[in-house]
Amino acid sequence: MDIKLTESQMAAIRNAGVDIEKSRAQALLSTDEVGLWASSPEDLTLILKIANATYRAGVPVMTDAKYDSIYVRELERQDPSNEFLTAVEPEPVFESKTVELPKRMLSTEKAYSAEEIQRWVNRLVKAAKEIDLDLTDLNIRITPKLDGYAAYDDGKKLYTRGDGFKGQDITRAFKKGLKIVDDGERGSGAGEIVIKKSYFDENLSGYFENARNVQASIISEKKIDPKIQKAIDDKACVFYPFSSLPSWQGNYKEFLEKFSEILDSIWNSVDYEVDGVIAEATNEALKQYMGSTRKSHRWQIAYKVNADIAKVVVKEVIPQTSRTGKLTPVAILEPTKLSGATISRATVHHYGMVKAKGVGRGAVVELVRSGLVIPKIESVIEKAKPEIPEECPSCHSHVVWDGDNLFCPNTTNCPAQAENTIVHFFKTLGNVDGFGPKVVEKLFESGVSSIYEIYRLNSEDFQKIGFGKKTSENLVNQLLASRTIEIQDWRFLAAFGVPRLGEGSSERILEHHQIKDVFGLSVNDLIEIDGFAEISATTISEGLQNIEKEFKLVYGLGFNLKSSRTSKSSENLPLDGHSIVFTGSMEHGARPEMEQEAKKLGANIGKSVTSKTTVLVTGKNVGEKKIASASEKGVRVMSEAEYLAMIKASDSNPSYD
Repeated sequence: MDIKLTESQMAAIRNAGVDIEKSRAQALLSTDEVGLWASSPEDLTLILKIANATYRAGVPVMTDAKYDSIYVRELERQDPSNEFLTAVEPEPVFESKTVELPKRMLSTEKAYSAEEIQRWVNRLVKAAKEIDLDLTDLNIRITPKLDGYAAYDDGKKLYTRGDGFKGQDITRAFKKGLKIVDDGERGSGAGEIVIKKSYFDENLSGYFENARNVQASIISEKKIDPKIQKAIDDKACVFYPFSSLPSWQGNYKEFLEKFSEILDSIWNSVDYEVDGVIAEATNEALKQYMGSTRKSHRWQIAYKVNADIAKVVVKEVIPQTSRTGKLTPVAILEPTKLSGATISRATVHHYGMVKAKGVGRGAVVELVRSGLVIPKIESVIEKAKPEIPEECPSCHSHVVWDGDNLFCPNTTNCPAQAENTIVHFFKTLGNVDGFGPKVVEKLFESGVSSIYEIYRLNSEDFQKIGFGKKTSENLVNQLLASRTIEIQDWRFLAAFGVPRLGEGSSERILEHHQIKDVFGLSVNDLIEIDGFAEISATTISEGLQNIEKEFKLVYGLGFNLKSSRTSKSSENLPLDGHSIVFTGSMEHGARPEMEQEAKKLGANIGKSVTSKTTVLVTGKNVGEKKIASASEKGVRVMSEAEYLAMIKASDSNPSYD
């Protein structure tokens, strides 16, 4: 396969200090699999340096999975003491000055098999015994390994990881509006600049090849693209501190016994690109004893799944219409075995890629799959005539281009858009089965085209449509159950699929307003709620008007909704009416646990002090400036002990088991 490097890729290579001619670089990257195993360590190192430079600059020549599981592994086999393998892989920002990091930032040792994880745990056990640590205290914490841009936030400046010792000052990212995830506070240490997968796919995939392009733009000195600025304003691009990541924690024996289960849960726990999981010992004495190499901490490891790569022939490319009207190209492939599964189809990025890369019947593509990751078409080896649809496969309306994406403009009468909206409704409710894509498609073919119409059907109606008697009775019972089984009101609101109004946003709104009142909320009313910027508030407001008629019909059927707001006030909970912010290190429970408990007691939880905050609960290591600032705003400042005493006095002492 011949690789042709672009000027931007060559600029990234040169800026990284890799002295190589373009023709030589292209020849190295075009090495086939047989040639790769015969390559010298020097050539492999050059390939890795080129790949690292282009990846960090947002113009990658290969996927991260391919980089790790093929090229790094081969260099480790040939030359395990190679300097490239023992140093932190640099993350340069070429137009920025190098400064010393406030705290050393290292890479993470990688494992690709359960056997390697077992060996790492054995090292932890051995070290624990050497310092007489009770093995019942040998606990391991697992978090998702974000695939973003590593950085460090000390509260004043934001730094790139650089070489682990020195990085670049990229505080300008915060000046562009970048926020901490969930409106958290600055100064949270190491983390990654990331963008939500769902947001990228929905809004940016037609304009940028990958999320790395977006991340590179955020930290660049150059003028930011308006679409990326909008993503920042919508809080889709954030700095995600590692300390805030969802996690599993338990004893090392439980970790080994439930490794597959934990892996699956943590890998899919966030709406951001993830390329593995991080496992680390939690005992501070053990961590200090084990220390680190020049490149990584010995008490920490990243588990990544080897990438399987295959050359596959495309049989055809078919379009699929989403509930937003975007047409997604799906390549139907010659069945191929990858990572233990037979793959016969893969999504192409967008129709702009189909056109530019020549993806069509007879094309030969390179398919990559890493364990749990959905298979991706990595590159096109042999082009074919691109297959571009002229009409929507669902309603046959003439499609239109918007950037690199094709859209069906028929938003009101396109079956696929309506069908997917109904499937989304029942999936989000989450309290019944039976109304999947095939059932909904069959209903549509018979003329049933709305959620309300489905709820009006009886057993005889379902039988007339073509369902069996038993199936029809089950479907009616499922519909009844969906109305009688208690569900949260925010889940019901989110089920209608309003853009930007997912489950989290719905919950925030309904903590402040009754569900029956949401259609009377103005854009300003939404902005008043923590977490809503003007752009997202405007989009939500417009979306609510579009679904108001259908919503009221369905709502009128009498669902058993648990109100997020009234459940607090009606029970006269001790923290009702309070907006509380927790800051610092807590002793009686992790901060997320204390926030959750306060929420159950009626409080609204904020991530930073605003004019709406009523109480600031302070743990250890909180700056006097932050406390003084809160006091100036009229916020009541309480120590953790004072807060717990207040809760105890209300006979609602929280537990942190």
